[in-house]
Amino acid sequence: MTVSTPKAIIGPIAVSVAFVMELTLVPLLLPEIQNEFGLSLSQMAWVFNSYGIAVAVGVLIGGWLGDVGNANRIFGIGVLFFATGSMLVAFAGSYEALTAARALQGLGGGIFSPLIPILLTRASPRQPGKVLIVWGSVAGYVASAAPFFYSSVLNGHRWNLAFIILAVISLVALAIVLVSRPPDAQSPSAPAIPRYTRLLRAPELWIVFGYVFCTYGAITYYLFRLPLWLAEQEVQVVSIGLNLSILWLSFSIVSTLLRNWVDEPRLKGIMLAAPLFVAAGFPLAYLCNSAVCLIVASALLGTGLACSNAPSTQLVLKFAPRGMSAISASLDITFARLGGVMTVAFLAQTTFGASVLVMIAMCLAALIFAVAATRRLDDFEQVTA
Repeated sequence: MTVSTPKAIIGPIAVSVAFVMELTLVPLLLPEIQNEFGLSLSQMAWVFNSYGIAVAVGVLIGGWLGDVGNANRIFGIGVLFFATGSMLVAFAGSYEALTAARALQGLGGGIFSPLIPILLTRASPRQPGKVLIVWGSVAGYVASAAPFFYSSVLNGHRWNLAFIILAVISLVALAIVLVSRPPDAQSPSAPAIPRYTRLLRAPELWIVFGYVFCTYGAITYYLFRLPLWLAEQEVQVVSIGLNLSILWLSFSIVSTLLRNWVDEPRLKGIMLAAPLFVAAGFPLAYLCNSAVCLIVASALLGTGLACSNAPSTQLVLKFAPRGMSAISASLDITFARLGGVMTVAFLAQTTFGASVLVMIAMCLAALIFAVAATRRLDDFEQVTA
């Protein structure tokens, strides 16, 4: 039986800070990277997506190994890959080296990221939703300050300093994990390959994956396109950093406010609200040409992310077949990353204005998935009651 200890919770959360900071800092750095290497918008999409594709692959590896092996050891290997990739990105001298290093960074992040919710929920089995919210809010508060701090304090330095910082933070976090020795998530026995066909017989799980694909696809596109769009309009780096910080700060604040609700029936309403917030943010950012509107739009996107993050993760773990929580969490992250990768790839050459309609359509699809998932939750609870 898993014994809950503070160190078992602090370790994974500390590692997740570096992982989330990649999400918050890299979009801010895209214009500077584009200028230094002289890259086109399609090449920038590859720099951005090479990480996302590698994460999508890495989470499947990490999830499978997390179900059959020593999860703590696999977790540490993933963090080491992430730190190494971050350092290689910092010293990349060409577009090809930059893209390859981003892939290694993403592979490491993919390996350890699906094990974060597993280790956390096993460390706090009585309040899994609350510990997931704490995880999201703590990482979010730290990460939300990163874009504004970097753009206002470290703006005079080259972009590669951010990746050096990521490498250092992840290595320090790895040391915390090794010292804390969190409860092992190792399964009692390795599953046979046919066992994974049980995932195909869990339709409620795939409904949640569809929801994740659409919501995270829209949010990821916003993170990719907004900084480049604002840079085209010669908006100052500090202003771009402020908008990104507002997004992540609103995510953290709303996550904190929701920490006591996600384990209650309100989970359904929270999940339904997420795509509505995201859909409202896009047209506001594009149509209302003012700094205030951009800030409100970023806050709406951050709120939507908070409303989708913990509920969808909790449903994935609830709907996961017995003994397959790690691979299910991996697929959760894979669909989130694939949503972002495919959205950025297909809309890389599209104007920000034209993409707004596509984002609204994706949010509508996410809303349909949310309705279906909450209905499945009612049926699932009746069966398991």
